[in-house]
Amino acid sequence: MNRFLVGAVALALGAVSAAAQSLDDLNIQIHGYATQGFLYTTQNNVFSTNSSNGSPAWDEAVMNVTAQPTDKLRIGVQARYFLLGTFGNSITLDWAAGDYKFNDKFGVRFGKVKTPMGLLNETQDIDPSYIWSLLPQNVYDILSRNSFLAHYGGVVYGSVKAPNSPVKIEYRLFGGQIIESSTDPNIELGQQSSGIALPNGWTGPMWGATLQVKPTPGLLIGASDQVFVTNWTAVATHGSEAGTNGTPPSQNYYYFAKYEKNKYMVAGEYFRQPYSYWYNFPTDPALDSTGRLDQRAWYAMASYKLTDKLTVGAYDTQAFDHQQAFGPSRYNKDWTFSGRYDFNQFLYAKAEQHFIDGAFVDYDTSMNPNGVKPSTKLTILKMGVSF
Repeated sequence: MNRFLVGAVALALGAVSAAAQSLDDLNIQIHGYATQGFLYTTQNNVFSTNSSNGSPAWDEAVMNVTAQPTDKLRIGVQARYFLLGTFGNSITLDWAAGDYKFNDKFGVRFGKVKTPMGLLNETQDIDPSYIWSLLPQNVYDILSRNSFLAHYGGVVYGSVKAPNSPVKIEYRLFGGQIIESSTDPNIELGQQSSGIALPNGWTGPMWGATLQVKPTPGLLIGASDQVFVTNWTAVATHGSEAGTNGTPPSQNYYYFAKYEKNKYMVAGEYFRQPYSYWYNFPTDPALDSTGRLDQRAWYAMASYKLTDKLTVGAYDTQAFDHQQAFGPSRYNKDWTFSGRYDFNQFLYAKAEQHFIDGAFVDYDTSMNPNGVKPSTKLTILKMGVSF
């Protein structure tokens, strides 16, 4: 798959060379941001940080370079440094892609491309663009960002407009392969709680589609359907027994809407992920296991721009696993209140208060040795600079 990515980028760069243009003609742009976050919780430690004592262990820096050698061709790459508690502390590739737009009705992206599913997936890597310190975690989990943001493959996209009508329809068809490394936070936390290690991470084919309808200015209504298959080699962490793991084809469903006008924004989204898995250990069948999740989550959010510099907002998000027994581990509910202040076009600050009930989240058990409490409050302060 790395060879595929190199080939895709090389193809795009070859097109640049063939054009024999100067650097000025390539319209090269460099953008990025850096943030420093502070976390404090009243009870449970979150995201592998010592947040109950206050933790500044949340750093992020992102930089991208894009070029547009022709009116129809755009190429770019984005890298990210990330540290959250014990997770990350490394530089990863967010995306590296070429984009050729034949016309408004048809275009294609190729390489490691952002996966256009749901309302917020394609923008969750652009912290300066939204008010929230954390997006609704029941749908856009920060620990899953690396694996959900992009995939290796392609996207076909376009839009059509109804004659003599303001209605506009946009489509995205995507497919390729997901690759999640063994150091991805999502895998590291799952290994700890399950007792099963995935030394090579996991990979698998995926495909899907997103349809968005814009019936009037400011209003967007859409849906996404993603199908994926994952396979990996599993190792029992208490010994050396090796086995295999896999899933039948599974689907993620997203239904969303958003309305913006003047200083207001309201949005909502419903997400469902029914998911089955199995572990097979040929040398020790006693370790074999199967399981099923049926996660259903939603959020509703709103924001208002009080002044040119100050924006406030709130959201409510809830998630339930319908395969879990009744109790705190079955659900997660989070009321969140946020504020953002832009000092100038480069420097901004965010403050956010979460009221969390339930334990249907992947808490780091090593950071909560006395067990996970059924509720906690989370305060976040964040400073950011963008360019």
